[in-house]
Amino acid sequence: MIRLIAFVVYMAGYLVYSLPSLAKMKRLHPEMPVSERDRLIHQLPMKWSSTIMKITGSTVEVKGKEFLPEGPVVFVCNHEGDFDIPVLLAFIDKPFGFISKVEVKKAPIISSWMEVMNCVFIDRKDRRSAVQSIRDGVDKLKNGHSIVIFPEGTRSKGGPIGEFKAGGLRLAKDAGVPIVPIGIKGTADIFEKNNRLVRPAKVQINICQPIDPHSIREKDMKEIASEVRNIIITSFRKDNKAS
Repeated sequence: MIRLIAFVVYMAGYLVYSLPSLAKMKRLHPEMPVSERDRLIHQLPMKWSSTIMKITGSTVEVKGKEFLPEGPVVFVCNHEGDFDIPVLLAFIDKPFGFISKVEVKKAPIISSWMEVMNCVFIDRKDRRSAVQSIRDGVDKLKNGHSIVIFPEGTRSKGGPIGEFKAGGLRLAKDAGVPIVPIGIKGTADIFEKNNRLVRPAKVQINICQPIDPHSIREKDMKEIASEVRNIIITSFRKDNKAS
């Protein structure tokens, strides 16, 4: 209970504290190089997320950092729990936005930060709006920003990795950028498996070898979705064999 209270108090307080930085990020010169702009914007969310993970008392192991390429990518991750985003923000040394459900736009301050981070809000109930959101995501990638997607569509809460929906992966195909599969394991142990209490856990992030955009272009989207899912699952099987 103490960790949960500390998490809520810190999150609320830090959001208010971040308002001057948010205003500053909104005023960044539009002609600033994308990589520099994203790096500056990423600093505060990264710091916020790092402290959150310290509050949980969790340990995080990251494998495959050498596979992070230069330039924009689509990070494709399995989705264990609510702490997936803080873990990625804290430990993936590459700025990114992410695909989020449109309801999050109602959250004050958080939604404003997500907008400056080049996140994409999608309304899955409105097909026309969802298609436009995918186009917006493609534009962001073509402009040099990276994006994280969770193609399972819902949290597995520590259960088996679900089937990957192909729609979001079209971002990479249409933008002509690499897909970087990322496996996440252990975040559900922080929260979802503890009756909504926050407890320490051992979290593992596996950054897998990128899939070349030329390879993506030649394949069916469902085939790509299945391939990426299998890459992530295999990365954890290899770890189990090694141990």
